[in-house]
Amino acid sequence: MNIGIVVTMIVGFWSGVGRAQAQTQAQVPCLFFFGDSWADSGNNNQLWTYARANYLPYGIDFPSGPTGRFSNGKTAPDVIAQLLGLNYIPPFANVGVRDIFNGVNYGSAAAGIREETGQHLGGRISFRRQVQNHIRTVLQILNSLGGDGNRTATYLSRCIYSFGVGTDDYFNNYFLPQLYSTSRQYTPQQYADLLNQAYAQLLRVMYYYGARKMVLYGIGPIGCTPYALAQNSPDGRTCVEGINSAVQLFNTRLRSLVDQFNSQLPNARVIYVNVYGITQNIITNPSSFGFRVTNAGCCRVERNNGLVTCLPLQPPCTNRNEFLYWDARNPTEAANKIFANRAYNAQSSSDAYPFDISRLVQI
Repeated sequence: MNIGIVVTMIVGFWSGVGRAQAQTQAQVPCLFFFGDSWADSGNNNQLWTYARANYLPYGIDFPSGPTGRFSNGKTAPDVIAQLLGLNYIPPFANVGVRDIFNGVNYGSAAAGIREETGQHLGGRISFRRQVQNHIRTVLQILNSLGGDGNRTATYLSRCIYSFGVGTDDYFNNYFLPQLYSTSRQYTPQQYADLLNQAYAQLLRVMYYYGARKMVLYGIGPIGCTPYALAQNSPDGRTCVEGINSAVQLFNTRLRSLVDQFNSQLPNARVIYVNVYGITQNIITNPSSFGFRVTNAGCCRVERNNGLVTCLPLQPPCTNRNEFLYWDARNPTEAANKIFANRAYNAQSSSDAYPFDISRLVQI
């Protein structure tokens, strides 16, 4: 391949219909996102699944309308990409060879660390399969760079890898005892250990395939989501402590994994984003963040085998910037902006550990 073409592919920005222009010079060459509905930007659109969002009112505030994003507008990955000076990162389902040099979004709604998680909803791309898809991407990059392994490794070492999985291992597995046996097989402590062990194994695979700068997003207080409140809250406002305490066990272990990787894996730079704490700050004092409603979603919802999604074509609330949640589980664009900005530039020492994304970019 002509070296000029390769350089253009690496440092240039792709553009297209519905893609935002890069706001600033890119701080990193590429971004890779892994996760569930927090990240999904269209990977589930062609799957037979209840876990999809490629219809209105989803995307009502997104420039190109419904895309498969579980929000009224931008997701946290969209905002992070813009903060880093990049365009929207394309979903793996639609990615082209030129696109992969800027990054790929592998996120899939209902996906979990455990393979069976979310199976009652239909098709989804588990975290393990997302990692497998990324390996295919790495091999494509290697081939495009003439099979030069050192050059490929150097390029990938400068990229940011973001991981946000685990939520559905609780919502669409552990806390659905009528469909899954995990809550009868494992205590919350054992389950958190099990998830983190499997998570760590796959992150090591990512490291083997070139990932060096990794961002691990903890699970938020999902016992405070409208879905959990409607199911188990006595007053519709009090968070469900049993759910929140379980995910905190997971988060504690995930934060410890950061220290483990940074000390054991040469040149690894891994950080943890405290989504739980950031969300709790908002719920505790919503008005300071511009929110008025934290216990209900903006759109009208329906129950799809345990997944609570917006009713198709039904008008949502008009004051969307005042709602923390868009549907019964996923944040609004307004909330996603807060999560992304605090992950990128921590406002509190508890937001990110041991430092935030803006620092990760520089080292």
